[in-house]
Amino acid sequence: MPNASSWSASSPLLLLWEDSSGTRIFLSLLYAVLAISGTLSNVMVIYLVFSFKKLQTTSNAFIVNGCAADLSVCALWMPQEAVLGLLPLNSSSLRSAEYRLLRGGLLGLGLTVSLASHLLVAFNRYVLITKLPSVYQALYQRRHTGCMIGLSWALALLLVPLLPGLWTPGSAQQPPPRQTDGSPRYTALLLALAVLGQTALLLHCYLGIVRRVRGSAKRVSVLNFHLLHQLPFPAAPPPPRRAQRRLSSVSVLLLCCVFLLGTQPLVWVSLLGFFLRPAPPALQAASWLLLCSLSALNPLLYTWRSEEFRRAARSVLPRGEGPAAAPRPAADA
Repeated sequence: MPNASSWSASSPLLLLWEDSSGTRIFLSLLYAVLAISGTLSNVMVIYLVFSFKKLQTTSNAFIVNGCAADLSVCALWMPQEAVLGLLPLNSSSLRSAEYRLLRGGLLGLGLTVSLASHLLVAFNRYVLITKLPSVYQALYQRRHTGCMIGLSWALALLLVPLLPGLWTPGSAQQPPPRQTDGSPRYTALLLALAVLGQTALLLHCYLGIVRRVRGSAKRVSVLNFHLLHQLPFPAAPPPPRRAQRRLSSVSVLLLCCVFLLGTQPLVWVSLLGFFLRPAPPALQAASWLLLCSLSALNPLLYTWRSEEFRRAARSVLPRGEGPAAAPRPAADA
């Protein structure tokens, strides 16, 4: 295997030490946009679930858990990265090992819990759709749900200190030191295999849901599965079953495609760096950017097909109607 410098020297840090000022400013603006949009969307989903009783379901509890983890990335980590791109090259903040450790901890904690929440949501919906209601109710009691959420955070808190080479990259403003052992590369391999295994389980759950939906669209509609076609208001005629099955399958497959686009580039860049040769730094940075951008997209992925979420959002967002929009009294004849 090739002797290479630390794979993790720039992987979680998308502002590379050799980048030009124009590139750094562009990445800083991109971070700022993702931070603002991701923070607002995650906070909105959390607020809606806690404010509306109809949204307080087991599946939404896992979604809220993922949103809380994504806030660690969008609200805490991304703003710091955006600011770092605008600091002078000789800034002491950029050279501080303790500060890099803090940023790496925020990133590792958020991404680990977020990926675990994806799997918890997928498994919850898989059991809801494919198993008997008695099995679902026995498995997803309130106590069990709380234990699953707690274990996702315990796993993240355990992995972040154990994998410091992954979450604490070298300084963004100076070349990374060469490593005398292969521990960072093995850490990257462990990350790739973990994400690959999580992706396989997630796809198994969603593809199982698609197969069940194609065979029984009526059962899925009654269970009010959020990613699938929602039942219309009572006054509206029910949609054709064939169109309902097609829309349900497309919704699930679209979620899977977005998830694969965000996670798989990092997996294959990591495997390439371990078995062949390290990928170019720009490719490593792009793969991490796609993974981190999922933290801003996750709230939309899990709520855009839910009529309950849309109605709750419309009830709290301003409608833009001012005094001029009020009806006028009829004129006298």
